[in-house]
Amino acid sequence: MKSKASFSNGYMIALTATVLWSFTGILISYLSKTFGLPALVLAFWRDLSVSLGLVAAFLVISPARFRLAREFWGFTVIYGLTLAVFNSLWTLSVEYNGASVATVLAFSSPAFTAILSRWVFKEKIYGAKLISIFLSIAGTVLVSGAYNPAVWQINPLGIGFGLSTGLFFAIYNLLGKSASDKAIDSWTALLYTFASATVFLFLFNVGIHAIAGTNLWTNLFWLKNSTLGWSVLIFLGVVPTVGGFGLYTLSLRSLPPTVANLIATLEPILTAIWAYFLLNEMLEPIQMLGGALIFAGVILLRLKERQTGEFMSDAGDQA
Repeated sequence: MKSKASFSNGYMIALTATVLWSFTGILISYLSKTFGLPALVLAFWRDLSVSLGLVAAFLVISPARFRLAREFWGFTVIYGLTLAVFNSLWTLSVEYNGASVATVLAFSSPAFTAILSRWVFKEKIYGAKLISIFLSIAGTVLVSGAYNPAVWQINPLGIGFGLSTGLFFAIYNLLGKSASDKAIDSWTALLYTFASATVFLFLFNVGIHAIAGTNLWTNLFWLKNSTLGWSVLIFLGVVPTVGGFGLYTLSLRSLPPTVANLIATLEPILTAIWAYFLLNEMLEPIQMLGGALIFAGVILLRLKERQTGEFMSDAGDQA
């Protein structure tokens, strides 16, 4: 039985992880607005930074985690492709919607996860899950402004990217559940998933530039000799992503997954606070209401999971 001190430490560790994650959208928005860094280029360097950071950590701490059974290679490639698409859509969503709105929209993923679980795992959708899906959809409509026909003319791509982010993170979650079922070490899966995603993002960039007839290497090294730009980009990959993952995983030694996940739902709120002070972004009252509906849906799912013993990751866990 865990002691009170152990639980307290777990809370602080999980909260620190959530604070780190909450800077993800802020840093992406900063790089996009300040340097005009193309979304796919940003996503490529972010995933490469994560991969290299994990390689360095494994070399120092746990070389055994490099081992991955051959039977799982194909799975991690598919896992990586899903992550590459998600990261691309997430970066584009931040670019088109702003950090706070993009982060809130990403929390539509639990509803998508519930729907996909019904299709893939034949899970029943009733009661709390049905209400949660309704709240998530209603909240997403309010946050994105999709209720206003004019928004579909002004920012249709922003709405599309925001919703697609939630959908693909839901797919990523289901693959994560599958990885857990296959007993793949979570950190090993993380390394090879991000490494595969890095390769796919490089290929995405090659394809886009081939179609557009632009110079790939000029765009890949868009930041040129900007020390600040490269520092922020590497910091984005290593600290909010790897640091957030590491601390969150550590917190699970002291906290039940449901409690840790509830703490992670603070991410959009923290992102909105940082966005207000650092980027002068502010959610409108109707967007705040939409965000509250989405959070209510997430918390409702968490409470249901606590009763039934189910476990479902949310967007704050890995965005």
